[in-house]
Amino acid sequence: MSVDDGAPVRLPSFRGRRNLREEITETLRGAVISGEMKPGVVYSAPSLAEQFGVSPTPVREALLELANQGLVEVVRNKGFRVTALSPEELDEITELRALIEPPTIRRITENGVSAKAIKQLRPLAAGIEKAAERRDFIAHVTIDLQFHLALLELAGNARLLETVRSLRTSSRIYGLRLLPAGEALFNSSHEHAELLDLIEAGDADGAEALMRRHISHVRGIWSEGSLSDESS
Repeated sequence: MSVDDGAPVRLPSFRGRRNLREEITETLRGAVISGEMKPGVVYSAPSLAEQFGVSPTPVREALLELANQGLVEVVRNKGFRVTALSPEELDEITELRALIEPPTIRRITENGVSAKAIKQLRPLAAGIEKAAERRDFIAHVTIDLQFHLALLELAGNARLLETVRSLRTSSRIYGLRLLPAGEALFNSSHEHAELLDLIEAGDADGAEALMRRHISHVRGIWSEGSLSDESS
């Protein structure tokens, strides 16, 4: 079992920020999903709090929330261990997402989306690309989650939305940090803007096909070789 030795995770400072616990929870969730916080490693709330520039209390509360979601587990008197997912578990998550999200995107496109809704989603799509350009993986994962949930919310099905939220937050993109600087991450990130273009044009076939291809990246370039690389 690895224990956090105080080596910094790439975390932002939250000094003077509002909604502190929510922001810390969101950031730590992104750090786990992106692999910035490594599977099997035990992290202490005081150590993470020092990097955030805040007291340990909101960090501990955030970690307990992530423990309830299964992203970390409590290690008595030591901290919180990041849980790992096997390739089989990632396959199961990807399969379920592929069954739900592409046909939902088709239905949303067929029903039509207002220009106002598309306009509100554009900054999130742009934010994903900007995060990819600067290789800010925590921001990339966090904004990506916001984008897809906001888009799927247009289907008007609260249970579907919570199911997808659970699947996406349970997933891991272990290979994200291993991608070389270049086109692979950026091209995938640009698919969000392309998806909005297809939805705006009313191209249900194209939107569904792009969503299916986009999901395949979770078990493609972003996660291949992940567990062996992380444990080496």
